[in-house]
Amino acid sequence: MILPIVAYGDPVLKKEAEEITKEYTGLDELIANMFETMYEASGVGLAAPQIGKGIRLFIVDASPFADDEDDEEAEPDPKAEGLDGFKKVFINPIIEEESGEEWGFNEGCLSIPKIREEVFRQEKIVISYYDENWELKEETFDGYAARIIQHEYDHIDGVLFTDYLTPLKKRLLKKKLQNISKGDIEVDYRMRFPARKKAKN
Repeated sequence: MILPIVAYGDPVLKKEAEEITKEYTGLDELIANMFETMYEASGVGLAAPQIGKGIRLFIVDASPFADDEDDEEAEPDPKAEGLDGFKKVFINPIIEEESGEEWGFNEGCLSIPKIREEVFRQEKIVISYYDENWELKEETFDGYAARIIQHEYDHIDGVLFTDYLTPLKKRLLKKKLQNISKGDIEVDYRMRFPARKKAKN
């Protein structure tokens, strides 16, 4: 089932999410719905707060980055290595370590459509997490894989990519962000807009 993605301005996006247990009701169905929702919106990652659930869960599928690398005309990008089939579920994750040089990339977000800005992140992470079978893992990722995970991990900590921008950048984007919150934007996937909800009450 395709779920509506929560838009910028909804309080759930700014709250630190809570850990869950194996007994969490309907988890398998929720994960399946999140993948369906993410694919429908052409995303490479989706965190539970983005569908209105304040729990420490996110999913990633970086295959689109790998597809870009298949273009024979393009120079191979070392940061995109190993992304083919990079599809994972992260439950109760903890980033244990971030290392390497910070590098900039134009990030976007399904909750903040049609805005992309350069965000700097460290190139390598070590993360522990439970997968969809509740097996505990600890893995190291770098390049785009690390960035996608860092972006989604921020969501479960109540952090958005716009929080990394300079005060000037934030001021310049203020009107656009307000329009997103009000639903005054054309998007080709289902969204839930917080300001629209208030207007109805």
